[in-house]
Amino acid sequence: MTTDQAANRTATAAAAMPAAFDYTHFDTYSMAPRGQLPMWRERVGHFLDVPISRRQLADGFRGSIDTYRAGGMAFTDCRTDPVAQTRSVARISTDNVRQIVFHVAVEGTFETTTGLYPKRVALQTRPSLLALDMNQPMQMTLGPCRLVALFLPRHLIDPVLPEAESIHGRMIEYQTPLARLIPAHLDDLCRRLPTMDAPAAQEALHTCGLLMAAAFGKETGLTGSARAVARTAMFAAARRYIDANLGQPDLTVDSVLAMSQLSRPTLYRLFEPEGGLHAYIRNRRLREAADELYRHPRRPVIDVAYGWGFNSASDFNRAFRRAYDMSPGDFRAAASAINSGR
Repeated sequence: MTTDQAANRTATAAAAMPAAFDYTHFDTYSMAPRGQLPMWRERVGHFLDVPISRRQLADGFRGSIDTYRAGGMAFTDCRTDPVAQTRSVARISTDNVRQIVFHVAVEGTFETTTGLYPKRVALQTRPSLLALDMNQPMQMTLGPCRLVALFLPRHLIDPVLPEAESIHGRMIEYQTPLARLIPAHLDDLCRRLPTMDAPAAQEALHTCGLLMAAAFGKETGLTGSARAVARTAMFAAARRYIDANLGQPDLTVDSVLAMSQLSRPTLYRLFEPEGGLHAYIRNRRLREAADELYRHPRRPVIDVAYGWGFNSASDFNRAFRRAYDMSPGDFRAAASAINSGR
């Protein structure tokens, strides 16, 4: 796309867009090659980190984002050259972006790594749908590609997908009857959004988001039959108990078993998508410890470790490095640098 074509497209869409419906277009086409990827990083830097190599600076970077917003939701249509984008725990600790995002691979290849330990890798090489919780870290390698994404407040999808954070990093293809409805809705959104008024756009985005959430709920067993509803309730109760007792040293797999009154195999199956129950407890503790390292920069690391149920500084340091690829001290410095760069 040439600069003139991009300008014409922006003007046409802006002229068609009702004033009550927020539309923005961004691209790097008008910038000199060495400034293109830094310009992209500046555009997405409020919630993503974009590493830049010398070669990428020299080669330039072509990317565009069309964004439509209505009713607290956002729909983006993004085209990019190859690029890496990450949402680190340091970044999460310094912003308030917490939506659930459904990423749709339209063209190209995407590889997304999520979770702490063990990590989950989703490779999208054909049209498919990836769920991301913006309250959890991820690393994504794109392109060249076209990607559309729907950002949704959690409360909008709670009725069809409770415990939505559990699908972070999960991918589905358009194979079930419910999932096969998604491409047609997306095509309709891409075609009609520029000419919709605000109420119609809000309804269309909400309907599409609920469809995507329901497709994940059906595949993961979090919605549907009475048995699935019971499973969701048991899963939610176990997670609430764990979250309420994260700082207690006696929080263990056995204590969760005793509270839940479930069989060990049933409880383990509930937490399989999280890497297992033990991994879930450890990773939740690490996430809270990371937040505390950022919020209380003068608190000794060992006090943070003991406060979140770790038995020793060495255990905490080893688990933290394995999860975040850096020491607690390096994380604290990185979070401070992000915050000071605002």
